[in-house]
Amino acid sequence: MILSDEQRMIRDTARDFAQRVLAPGADARARAGSIEPAVLDGLAELGFLGMCVPDDLGGVGADYVSYALALIEIAAGDGAVSTVMSVHNAPFNAILQGYGSPEQQARVLAPAAAGAFIGAFALTEPQAGSDAAAIRTRARREGKRYVIDGEKVFITSGKIAGWTILFARMDGHSGKSGITAFLTPTDAPGYHVAKVEEKLGQAASDTCALRFEGLEIPADLRIGDEGAGYRIALSSLETGRIGIAAQSVGMAQAALDIAVAYARERESFGKPLIDHQAVGFRLADARTRLEAARQLVLHAASLKDAGQPCLTEAAMAKLYASEAAESIVSDALQTLGGYGYTADFPVGRIYRDVRVCQIYEGTSDIQKMLILRGMD
Repeated sequence: MILSDEQRMIRDTARDFAQRVLAPGADARARAGSIEPAVLDGLAELGFLGMCVPDDLGGVGADYVSYALALIEIAAGDGAVSTVMSVHNAPFNAILQGYGSPEQQARVLAPAAAGAFIGAFALTEPQAGSDAAAIRTRARREGKRYVIDGEKVFITSGKIAGWTILFARMDGHSGKSGITAFLTPTDAPGYHVAKVEEKLGQAASDTCALRFEGLEIPADLRIGDEGAGYRIALSSLETGRIGIAAQSVGMAQAALDIAVAYARERESFGKPLIDHQAVGFRLADARTRLEAARQLVLHAASLKDAGQPCLTEAAMAKLYASEAAESIVSDALQTLGGYGYTADFPVGRIYRDVRVCQIYEGTSDIQKMLILRGMD
């Protein structure tokens, strides 16, 4: 894809920030299990927390190709930081941009796009992962407010978020019927972070279990109509899957760059590793898979920019990019040999970080189901 001057500028800005700020501290963030506020402030100052939000709603009004390019670079610097950026932009911002009332957009979306806080998206539950229609969190109307009771799991930024979009089923409804979307500040009484998960990777990005006990939400913080929540939730996943595919490309790129540099410098049997056909061909195959993944991501993003349906293309991008990324990072680790298995190189952390891309925002199996449904 031929990029515009503006798209290249956004990509290069993100690359500079990733190389200068993110990559040097990525391992330390993983060990600490948190992201420094200065890093999030840096994302905000560059406009990366409101990328596709129009400027009249507080964002920078970038296109989706630019968003994907920026996310690729941020993920190359630190996959955990890219996850926070991804969820904040879509689904959080995307839902408020598409379905929020003018008052909600002024009160919540505009400061979110400016990076005043991080947003979270709370849909998944212990008994409702890919089957979102099975959620059990309940909402009942009491006058000019709703009262929410239930629990959520695997919620990105559940601990650090200032606001959360959550989904609950209205009393008396089953299946998709009655699922409704709400906005809540995370300091509201009845909103509890029940657990911060210990994970295989992306330790710096908090993933939480949430518990709602008599959480009161004013009626004016309901998003859309009662019963529209299922449609609202799914509408944001298209952009979210493009984002995760972009993350996958970025993390794979970082690992491959390290492996190529190492293979050019390290000598074995009297010549650089890269000159051994077994190693060189492995890296050539990895580079080819990486570029195929990148083009799938940018193609899906360009369709979204054109206002065309891209559910299938987003699913293909996420499926291929996430699975290719794991393979590419594994090849990079193999190229480094024993050093790849130590903390001396960041490839081991990247390997742990990239694995989740095949799971969240719909597993690989779910993406295959969506692709199959899109076949004419």
